[in-house]
Amino acid sequence: MESFMTKHHDKITGTIETFDRMIFKGHILPLFSQSGRNFFLSQNNVLLKNFGSFAQDLSEKIKNHAQQLAAKDNRPHVHLRSKRESQEAVVEGIIKSNPVKEGLVCVLTTLEPCLSFDVQFDKAIKKLALIMRERRCLVIYFYYQDPRFGLIHVRIQTWFPFSIQVYINGREWLAKELDKKGIGYKMYDHAFQNIDNLAMAQSIAGRLETLKLAKTLDALARRVNPLLPQIKESVTHGYYWVLSQAEYATDVMFKDRQALMDIYPELIDHALLNFQPKNIMTFLGHKLHGNFKGELVSSKIQRPQGFRIKHRMKKNSIKMYDKFSVLRIETTINNPREFKIFRLVKRKGKLIKCWTPMGKSVFNLFAYARVSKLANHRYLNALASFDTIGHCLKDIEQFAQPVVTHTNRVAGFNPLLPSSSKAFTAVLDGAHCINGFRNFDVYKSLFLDQPSFDDKERKKRTGQVTRLIRKLRAHQLIAKIPRSHRYRISSKGYRILGACLALKNKTLPQQIGAYKWQ
Repeated sequence: MESFMTKHHDKITGTIETFDRMIFKGHILPLFSQSGRNFFLSQNNVLLKNFGSFAQDLSEKIKNHAQQLAAKDNRPHVHLRSKRESQEAVVEGIIKSNPVKEGLVCVLTTLEPCLSFDVQFDKAIKKLALIMRERRCLVIYFYYQDPRFGLIHVRIQTWFPFSIQVYINGREWLAKELDKKGIGYKMYDHAFQNIDNLAMAQSIAGRLETLKLAKTLDALARRVNPLLPQIKESVTHGYYWVLSQAEYATDVMFKDRQALMDIYPELIDHALLNFQPKNIMTFLGHKLHGNFKGELVSSKIQRPQGFRIKHRMKKNSIKMYDKFSVLRIETTINNPREFKIFRLVKRKGKLIKCWTPMGKSVFNLFAYARVSKLANHRYLNALASFDTIGHCLKDIEQFAQPVVTHTNRVAGFNPLLPSSSKAFTAVLDGAHCINGFRNFDVYKSLFLDQPSFDDKERKKRTGQVTRLIRKLRAHQLIAKIPRSHRYRISSKGYRILGACLALKNKTLPQQIGAYKWQ
């Protein structure tokens, strides 16, 4: 990240990174097994043929409880009849017309698809059985102004298995903590535009990763689910909490909107044009290999706030978008098992440390943060390879001229030649961001589509790569990593090579197209 910050230091006031949206889900695990469901019904003396009326009675208790909570605090209870009705807009309207500093804001109900239970005749055992299936049922959203986390919501499914979802925003929590410390800040749409004491704010933000949230989530569950004592008495279990979705964002705060807009449109085009599937996997801590069976997608959309680019690998993704004067790089984790963490596990009765898939446990916040932070930093480092064409024209002119080293004269590059573009792309490969590259890495990229079984031809190609690396070093575009056979791209190299590719692949085609239409 230092290269991006250093490159645009005159436009940037600082960075802040922490969780953005977090969605926790609570499940009563015994109800997800056939034996557990049967045990729960037997404890309540319910026959399968009477399950429908029993479940309906429990559902009515949850609905009545929600109405009582709304009436007790004199807060609105609204039913949304269509998906077209925005919950956020309804809640914002209620807060404006009937504000509340702390406590229940409103209760919203709507019909949504959910995973639930139903009684059906099982042909295999020739008996009635309680099975799981997709269905539509009423869900209730409780919106609260929480003293610790700001505006949150708790969603409960009114039909078996009474799953709960809790939404928390990490930046709302940080804003509350900054208020307690008396640190001034300016905020827009969950993004900090500036903070008076950035070092202290980042230190406070790091504490969110270590919070023990299970007790907080249990307290919210007791507040909205009146059936919890009955469930605990029957199956001796409450809710098991998992982190269903986590967004961790690195916000780069620019001096003003114009400072960001000077570079942002070209950053979007550069990312969409030059970040290949293997780059996306590198950002998310993986390598592209033949056994990969997932989907890699890059997309660009225009929102009312501006443009957003999203790179998705299976269910996880990394995004870049703007919020007024803030450039946000955000990693979203929906399936943590795609990532591995080094932790203590039990193997054959012994505790050992090894790399294991990251789980969804609510206690894994620190692991989510570490993985996401590294992904965001890799993305920013890759963006540092690009510079606007206007700022690079003089450098490109010098780049095309020969240079004289201590030993000989080295020719310049013609950035428009196909061979030059191919060489620049090979060197700028995002897979080299972490450990640099070797002669062999560039060889594979340049001659991947030209396999050779001739030793003479292979030696010739190796010599070409060696001369290319020597030429790039002479122009100070790459530097050798000490005590290794690897090279890294210099800040000058990122700037010039990225600008050359943008000039060749985007600017010139656009200019030629415009000329043809005149």
